[in-house]
Amino acid sequence: MHHDTELHAPLDRDLLARRLRREIDEFARRRPRSRELWERAQGSLVGGVPMPWMMRWAGGFPVFTADAGGARLTDVDGHEYVDFCLGDTGAMPGHSPPAVTENAGAQLAHGITTMLPTADAVWVGEELARRFGLERWLFTLTATDANRAALRLARQITGRPKILVYSYCYHGSVDEAFAVAAPDGATRSREGNVGPPVDVAATTKAVEFNDVDALEAAVRAGDVACVLAEPAMTNMGIVLPEPGYHVALRALTRATGTLLVIDETHTFSAGPGGCTRAWDLEPDLLTIGKAIGSGVPAGALGLSAAVTEAMFAQADADYEDTGGVGGTLAGNALSLAAVRVTLERVLTEEAFARTIPLAQRFCAGFEEVTGARGVPWHIIQLGCRAEYRFTPRPARNGVEAHAASDAQLERFLHLHALNRGVMLTPFHNMALMSPATTAADVDRHTAVLEEALSDLAL
Repeated sequence: MHHDTELHAPLDRDLLARRLRREIDEFARRRPRSRELWERAQGSLVGGVPMPWMMRWAGGFPVFTADAGGARLTDVDGHEYVDFCLGDTGAMPGHSPPAVTENAGAQLAHGITTMLPTADAVWVGEELARRFGLERWLFTLTATDANRAALRLARQITGRPKILVYSYCYHGSVDEAFAVAAPDGATRSREGNVGPPVDVAATTKAVEFNDVDALEAAVRAGDVACVLAEPAMTNMGIVLPEPGYHVALRALTRATGTLLVIDETHTFSAGPGGCTRAWDLEPDLLTIGKAIGSGVPAGALGLSAAVTEAMFAQADADYEDTGGVGGTLAGNALSLAAVRVTLERVLTEEAFARTIPLAQRFCAGFEEVTGARGVPWHIIQLGCRAEYRFTPRPARNGVEAHAASDAQLERFLHLHALNRGVMLTPFHNMALMSPATTAADVDRHTAVLEEALSDLAL
């Protein structure tokens, strides 16, 4: 959906198309080596990339990476970028933080995976409990794995079949989460969902974020095992909870015996204990992944004391073998060494005290540039994360955010920035600040954005 009528000056689509064509041509001209590798990869990799997400970069083929360190990335053609994408949060600590490469890297010489615990695992469990407030932890390789385990545990403990999620949420590749609420309130599969094992309405109830009445109606039926929620939605721009929403969510879940699972994988940007600590949330289970290991695959699932007790009270549940919780490489020595160093030395209280003001600077630069030109777009900050959208007002739920997307304009802005040495997150306008990001990096984005608006005569 386009929002030309909401712009101070109507967006000239013909001009936008010409400018986009110029940027596509420039991108290809300056990256012959990336294009050569991509064309060669067509012979062995699906879509010419190691993971399908990488197919959708704005230039028509992806940038192939040669080196990444801190907040900088260099491609195989020698172009350096200020990286605000940071592996779509996986590298929020910065690329290859020295503390991690020096200390966690030493674990490589002493065992990568043994199917046995290490002292690092104990330290990490204690630290996650301190930060997020949940007493017990188990480890996975990804946040998706943690979410799948959380849903299994919730159904086992409650004896209920359904999961509640929010329209256009994102919880990795969890089958139950690819659901949206239809206009009549029914739950249907999200468009593009690939090979769902069953009709998603059989497993899931989807409601709109910030709609307390819809939430209450869904959980009062008594068939919902848990609500799986990001504390603020992040997949369709940042959608913040309205005042009192989390209080109502917690009260309704407790009143109906419904477990509350908070997914902090992206919202860890809010601070050392994510939104859970910053907003005094009290989840029954908490999932997290991506950034906690500085990019070394790692995820974690936190459980309250009550959930842990209920879990082990289920005598027929096989958590150790065939129950679908865990994995051979989960909790491996290398991952836990990386998580320990990341939490102990990189994503510290001091680091967030530096990165969150950088996100404030990013937002201020955006508002200065768009305000001076009368372009009524908005930007939202969540800790060290910021994201702008092309509407005057923030969305209050996933459906509104999805409707506000403008793929052509987003592609132009991404590619325009990429051609000028600034990398943002694809299919979002998300920027993340790492401990290695500088004020000059932020100001570089502001200057590039101003040039882009000028190019579009806005």
